[in-house]
Amino acid sequence: MVTPCEIAVKSLIPSIRAYIAKELTQTHKMKQEDVAKLLGITQTAISKYVRDVRGQVIKFGQTEETRLMMDRMASEVSSKRIMGSRLTLEFCKVCEIARRNGLMCRFCKRSDPTLDIKLCNVCKSVNCLGT
Repeated sequence: MVTPCEIAVKSLIPSIRAYIAKELTQTHKMKQEDVAKLLGITQTAISKYVRDVRGQVIKFGQTEETRLMMDRMASEVSSKRIMGSRLTLEFCKVCEIARRNGLMCRFCKRSDPTLDIKLCNVCKSVNCLGT
């Protein structure tokens, strides 16, 4: 059995990072090195995110709720109002919303072909953050 969080690590988290990296470098005109430091990853990873080489599994712009949340996150990261563990919690919130909206169902189905995603409510019923 593969848990939704394990699938999220491979699909959702890189997609969130890619979205935020693009926002920070393109909209907020930040250098890749600075973005890498703020996100705690390498400049090479930022370069791959910006060039769509990595993190393009899920298109977060598809849902307004996640897009607005990540735009706000990028803005707060650029102004250094959000960092560290608080930023981690924001990633978790975006992940939870994406899961609740069914953005990860096809990845769960790929990891377990016997799964009936029409009947599965794991991601829609679990509140990961306990809020």
